[in-house]
Amino acid sequence: MSKKTILLIHTGGTISMKMSAETGAVVQNEQNPLTAEKHMLSTYANIIEVEAFNLPSPHITPNEMLRLRNCIVEHVDKYAIDGVVITHGTDTLEETAYFLDLTTRYNFPIVLTGAMRSSNELGADGVYNLVEAVRVACSQEARGKGVLVVMNDEIHHAFNITKTSTSSVNTFQSPQYGPIGLITKKTVHIHHMPVQRQFVEVEKIEKRVALLKAYAGMEADLIDAVATLQYDGLVLEGFGQGNVTPAVAQRLKALVANGMPVILVSRCFNGIAEGVYGYEGGGKQLEDAGVIFATGINGQKARLKLLIGLNQVHHPVELRAFFS
Repeated sequence: MSKKTILLIHTGGTISMKMSAETGAVVQNEQNPLTAEKHMLSTYANIIEVEAFNLPSPHITPNEMLRLRNCIVEHVDKYAIDGVVITHGTDTLEETAYFLDLTTRYNFPIVLTGAMRSSNELGADGVYNLVEAVRVACSQEARGKGVLVVMNDEIHHAFNITKTSTSSVNTFQSPQYGPIGLITKKTVHIHHMPVQRQFVEVEKIEKRVALLKAYAGMEADLIDAVATLQYDGLVLEGFGQGNVTPAVAQRLKALVANGMPVILVSRCFNGIAEGVYGYEGGGKQLEDAGVIFATGINGQKARLKLLIGLNQVHHPVELRAFFS
């Protein structure tokens, strides 16, 4: 069987960093150490290697995510690509993965991976995760599954995955759903797949979407600030099934009445936000006022989804259907 051709895109992050012997701080390398692994990776696939940028993941914005999407499109137009692997810092990896899932519609695997330990730390996991990601990108089983994240011998879907620990190598989990597959020494085993995928064509990111999190006694002036600062949309992580304080509820109703889309998710890891409670600030009251409930995603992903929907190229996305 001929080897697959894999586009390998580097973006920076811990996977490409080192620990300073002088200060103990994890810092960027002048040269990405992963570029020295091309010979080893070539035993698994023909590698086309690109360094899109070299940034810690907190520096990555939706504009860099769009650059990554465009990088994939450009290379697919030039080469016969069988899969894509992207190395990425872990802090915003889940957001980049979800952005790419919503803005690409290829059948071949797009796989993101990273590391929790820098390249010269004891037990560094970067090269291992990279090899596993390449194996998944080469796998026939991974085709048609959307954008995937491979870390620590597990395969997760971009829709579900989130970073759950600040430092554990097992940080990436899919609350409520679990991984969609596992990687062993011999096989890539995928045991379930997403029911459906969505696609939105985006050429530039111009709109702005704010993200806030509800807390006991939350003040309404924060909602006023979103309007004053002229954001184009708001995502709020509400309590439980999707509830807020009475003061916040009144301001949310005013935002919706003035034409700003407001998306509500739960701040809980598990379960689905929906309009159930009818008291002041309850989800049913908010739903009746026009607040849109997002199903099964966290706040940071709902923000990206609204941002992508508002930046649709040809015509506005019908947001209620987009989030249902």
